[in-house]
Amino acid sequence: MEPVLALTDTQISTWVAAFMLPLFRIAAVLMTMPIFGTTLVPNRVRLYLSLAITVVVAPSLPPMPAVHALDLSALLLIAEQILIGAALGLSLQMFFQAFVIAGQIIAVQMGMGFASMVDPVNGVSVAVIGQFFTMLVTLLFLAMNGHLVVFEVLIESFTTLPVGEGLVVANFWDLVLRLGWVLGAGLILVLPAITALLVVNIAMGVMTRAAPQLNIFSIGFPLTLVLGMGILWITLGDILNQYQPLAVDALQLLKEMIRAR
Repeated sequence: MEPVLALTDTQISTWVAAFMLPLFRIAAVLMTMPIFGTTLVPNRVRLYLSLAITVVVAPSLPPMPAVHALDLSALLLIAEQILIGAALGLSLQMFFQAFVIAGQIIAVQMGMGFASMVDPVNGVSVAVIGQFFTMLVTLLFLAMNGHLVVFEVLIESFTTLPVGEGLVVANFWDLVLRLGWVLGAGLILVLPAITALLVVNIAMGVMTRAAPQLNIFSIGFPLTLVLGMGILWITLGDILNQYQPLAVDALQLLKEMIRAR
């Protein structure tokens, strides 16, 4: 008589939890983080990528708590993983939004606030310069393997913040308290350009005061626009030195949230 493979409920629950719980945390990060979490990447692709990453890293993760799929405890653990993953992804979104804010500020100052286009990432209309900064920071992030660092932090979170331990509220309050960091970082990025454009606007005001017959709208607007493009081109030469400290701060925030050293 051939032997019959008998599996207990505990064994099945352990195997399901070992794959299901990490999947929800990984999927939440991919659904909310920049680049992968945008509307340019279909949901099906993100789901397949989440499944692939989970299959690869699941054998090396710490033991998961045994849960039954339909128990309330399992639903609470799933909600916990979704919150942790979403918090990690949204904190990285803050870093990208700092460059979007920088582009919006400089576009308004140089008179290109009216030149807007549909952002395919967020599905809203943004200034063209803001969209340019978004593409620039995306390319820099990928060129410096920032996405690999995010995945490394994500996998490390299963060790420093194990499943079932509960949310560390103090760590996730850092995400809320650092919202002002986004606006401050955006202002720092374009502070030289804003200062130069302020000087240009002051000069236009002096010219209008000295020669009232000059039409400031027909002369000042195109001149401000041209000078603004030149100032933007000059300030982009130092964008890498401005990008690096902000990227380090953003990735350090991820590690602090998962209590990694």
